[in-house]
Amino acid sequence: MDKRKVIAAYKRGFITVQECAQILGIDTRQMNGLMNDPHLNSEPQRLRGQQSVNGY
Repeated sequence: MDKRKVIAAYKRGFITVQECAQILGIDTRQMNGLMNDPHLNSEPQRLRGQQSVNGY
């Protein structure tokens, strides 16, 4: 799964920080580094409903 999608779900309140870290396979403390990464903070175009979660 695209990391940007997971981070966007966290920012929108769909998942908790613990769930986000678990999906990404990182420690909750490492989330600060990801949240400050400019490459991961841009929303992917697929989030706008153009493609399903499974990519079909």
